[in-house]
Amino acid sequence: MSAEVGTPARGAAPAGGAAPAGGVVAAIDLGATSGRVMLGYVGPDGIRLESVARFPNTPVRTIDGLHWNILELYRNVIAGLAEAVRREPGLASIAVDSWAVDYALLRGDRMLGNPFHYRDDRTARGVDAIHGAVPFAELYRASGLQFLTINTVYQLGAEPRDILDQADALLLIPDLIGYWLTGERRAERTNASTTGLLNVQTREWDDALIGRLGLSRELFPALIEPGETVGRLLPAVTEEIGAAHLASRLPVSAIGSHDTASAVMAVPAVDDDFAYISSGTWSLVGVELEHPVVSDESRAANFTNEGGVDGRVRFLQNVSGLWLLSESVRTWERSGEVIDLPSLLADAAAVVGPVAVFEVGDARFVSPGDMPARIAAWCSDHDQPTPTSRAEFVRSILESLAEAYSASLATAAELSGKVIRTIHIVGGGSQNALLCQLTADRTGLPVLAGPVEATALGNVLMQARAVGLVSGDLAAMRMLVATSFPPMRYEPAA
Repeated sequence: MSAEVGTPARGAAPAGGAAPAGGVVAAIDLGATSGRVMLGYVGPDGIRLESVARFPNTPVRTIDGLHWNILELYRNVIAGLAEAVRREPGLASIAVDSWAVDYALLRGDRMLGNPFHYRDDRTARGVDAIHGAVPFAELYRASGLQFLTINTVYQLGAEPRDILDQADALLLIPDLIGYWLTGERRAERTNASTTGLLNVQTREWDDALIGRLGLSRELFPALIEPGETVGRLLPAVTEEIGAAHLASRLPVSAIGSHDTASAVMAVPAVDDDFAYISSGTWSLVGVELEHPVVSDESRAANFTNEGGVDGRVRFLQNVSGLWLLSESVRTWERSGEVIDLPSLLADAAAVVGPVAVFEVGDARFVSPGDMPARIAAWCSDHDQPTPTSRAEFVRSILESLAEAYSASLATAAELSGKVIRTIHIVGGGSQNALLCQLTADRTGLPVLAGPVEATALGNVLMQARAVGLVSGDLAAMRMLVATSFPPMRYEPAA
């Protein structure tokens, strides 16, 4: 089997080219390993993205745990916006998306410490505290969220009471950036749905649940829908980014600020019979529905119901992602060797014979560290053949991810009744031809891979619709993506 078997989807138009007639917006897209500021040129005939700034997102470990370096991120955001304004003085909008679940506690305008990283060990401490107050079965019926120790609700269960008592607001990461840009405290609804504190039926803060957990309702700001305006840039911000000419006029728009919500919006689907895999540090594997599924069976299968744009539900599982590969590469590079990833992937594609297929969701793979050693230990514990070369480790990782994807999608279809005829892989994993082909082979379904920058595209599209650069429903937005960024097609092996 070759890793280079992808072909352009039939009927797709070439990507790139001149900017479409219309306007331009700026997307701030913050991922768990890196951030970027992108310009999005949008019109009724297409979309073009232009990278303005890219910067690492490197956590910092201090005496009390693992934190996000949120001030450095914000500094890079401001620098990126300044460059965006320099290139395009007539920006029509700005919007922010990021990873989910993590937050800052504020009192007045001041943060009560840097936000914790979801991979910090403290998250496990919160589980017993929360389940002691509200059993998981009740939590699931209320919020529809799968059990993950990283969920905001469990992080809050680990917070010291004196810190919670001092705080007067909780802002998720994109809402925090939006607050610093506009002075307006808002909670965007798709990201709020990942906290475990939003009611899955009403899509409002669950006041009864919040009270039972001993949390103050005052912590949680007013909710805002994708497509609404968070606020206008503060005068100090317009001065800092060189946009004084846009003072009081440049909006910060609400979009699907959970990065997966934006990524799923930008899936280039031409019909409804699709599943998606948003593949990056994590893999978000699921289907899009009109209504949540909160049955005992979906709870037992650990499926989650997260908010999507235009009122949709993202019924999915969080599956470990390319974190397994990137953490392995980091381990090998600590020995001083430079790893050439394309060559390593080619070697993995050439591996002959079976390799270990391990459980990617095992708790030992969550924290940073020596991932190859942990994989070897799992194989030893489960009587699986231990990889003997780096190529075999990579092949084992990708085979295991593809198997996890196949199992999750089969369960999603069974629990939801959704018919799946095509799988769309978007995000960084869409560039991994071997992973895409293995997914097609293990599911027996065609895989359409791309766009890579799906999150930024969803961010841009929602902004563009909010400020009137384009119009139409979700299907029309997706068709615009499909014609602007044609995916690569992978057929399952015969």
